[in-house]
Amino acid sequence: MCSKNMKTDKDLLSAMLLLLPSLVLLLTPVTADPLGKVRSNKTYTPNSPFENNLKGLLQSLSSNTHLTGFNSASVGSNTNQVHGRALCRGDVAAQDCKNCVENASQEIMKVCKSEEAIIWYEFCQVQYSYQMFSVMVYTGKYPDLNSQKKNVSDPGHFYSFQKDLMGNLTNDAAFDHAKLMFAVGETKLSRNLTIYGLVQCTRDQPGGFCSNCLMSAFGDLSGCCKTHEGGTILRSCNMRFEVHRFYTVPTVNAGEWKMWMLVLVICIPIFAPAVLIGSCILYRRGRKGTQNDEEKSQHTLLHDLVTPTTVAMIQEGSLLGPQELPFMDFATVKAATDNISDSNKLGQGGFGTVFKGVLPNGNEIAVKRLSRKSWQGAEEVKNEIILIAKLQHRNLVRFLGCGIEGDEKLLIYEFMPNKSLDIFIFDEDKELQFNWETRHNIINGIARGLLYLYEDSRLKIIHRDLKPNNVLLDHDMVAKISDFGMARIFSENTVMLTAQNSGYIAPEYAMEGIFSVKSDAFSFGVILLEIISGKRNSGFYLTQLAPTLLAYAWRLWNEGKELEFVDSLLTESCPAEEILMQWLYRSRVHMSWALLN
Repeated sequence: MCSKNMKTDKDLLSAMLLLLPSLVLLLTPVTADPLGKVRSNKTYTPNSPFENNLKGLLQSLSSNTHLTGFNSASVGSNTNQVHGRALCRGDVAAQDCKNCVENASQEIMKVCKSEEAIIWYEFCQVQYSYQMFSVMVYTGKYPDLNSQKKNVSDPGHFYSFQKDLMGNLTNDAAFDHAKLMFAVGETKLSRNLTIYGLVQCTRDQPGGFCSNCLMSAFGDLSGCCKTHEGGTILRSCNMRFEVHRFYTVPTVNAGEWKMWMLVLVICIPIFAPAVLIGSCILYRRGRKGTQNDEEKSQHTLLHDLVTPTTVAMIQEGSLLGPQELPFMDFATVKAATDNISDSNKLGQGGFGTVFKGVLPNGNEIAVKRLSRKSWQGAEEVKNEIILIAKLQHRNLVRFLGCGIEGDEKLLIYEFMPNKSLDIFIFDEDKELQFNWETRHNIINGIARGLLYLYEDSRLKIIHRDLKPNNVLLDHDMVAKISDFGMARIFSENTVMLTAQNSGYIAPEYAMEGIFSVKSDAFSFGVILLEIISGKRNSGFYLTQLAPTLLAYAWRLWNEGKELEFVDSLLTESCPAEEILMQWLYRSRVHMSWALLN
């Protein structure tokens, strides 16, 4: 009897230990202190129509958010209108969601007497504003708990796995509609070490903006917590990783599982033979045609780049002659990169990975290996090759040719030994070499490259992804604009690229999808501010000086303290007044005008 009781107690103890992580999650109090909060300095009047509308809004969010996990609403009209949204973490139960939003709504009314505010808890977040969220300048939050995390023993190895995990979760959350912009996952580094990750976006933003937000969040996360065992960034998208499981793993209800198993057991023997026979017939009929179509789309189309099939196609400008599109021996290019070795990897670019190579004559090259996963057909390769072959300018990265063999597609560019502009702006050691003359020449180089794209090239090109890591530097620190790999050729010879990093994107493009040369001018302006100040726009809110670098520059300008904006390293080689008077203006300018000043 004693032995039996001991066995029962042992089994009970084992079961309790297995359930302990879940119990901890379930018992986490929703009334705990918030993870963070952000509010504006502009307050509303007590007992005003705005406050009454805010109370009604928060009541609506408290009542409805738990039904789907997300809710947005607006209450009132004109200047007293209030917009709000609430989001619950994707793995929490409906009742926990309801309790959290109710508590967050009460707390935000108590501590945030502002016209706009946001508060984050473990299980939810609540936000309100006097203006639509789509036109707000939004900044993220760096919780204090990040500084309490321990350091990992092998930061480089840890970061590599963390980056892959967060990248995969970002794609799942942003583009897998079934996941409702929420994803969790894990990656095992060793027997005793696993990284657990969670990402989530508010559901009122498109997938592309969710992806951009999460990529920016990961940049902030890397800056604060790259060597830590955990970290959290709170934004309109949220990102978190830990070395312990902190979320609930989705499970299938036992009753539903049994029901589906019963259905499968009954249906498979009945329908499987019919499906198999039908599939075989369709497969035999379609195989030959499919193979022929694939070969035409992936090989003939690429071959047509060098051997135009009709005069009409050449006249339309859709194909190039061999004198404009040099092909290089595939084996030579492969040998130049040591068989495309990872040791020669320079970084990740549009459509694939970039490797360094050395040709037999000693010339260095950069080789972009197009990813089979990323391209949807030879048409994309054709568009990129046509575009870059037509663009030749001192301030654009020069295209040397391409090598194609079967499924392998390699694009060859001139090699840029000084890598990209962001390294020199934001690296403390490199910045010492970055005097005003060098920076001034780089600014002019970017402007000349853009002017060529807009006015002097065969096509009218709007880059739409202009940022410091897309500005490369040669031996002489000459700026060259890169990354046309995502180009698509549209009617009227206008090229559109995919959405860029949100830190450099123009407001009218971000909110309305409207783009023009002015969109690139805005991006150019952000880069200009970064070059002059030596500060990064992304994550600038962490300095607590202002929400963004742009807001900081504008504030100093209005306060008459603009000289404080200039990088202190520059004042040794050029007076700050000269720098500012030459480049800072109140409105976007024409690129040719920028070159004259």
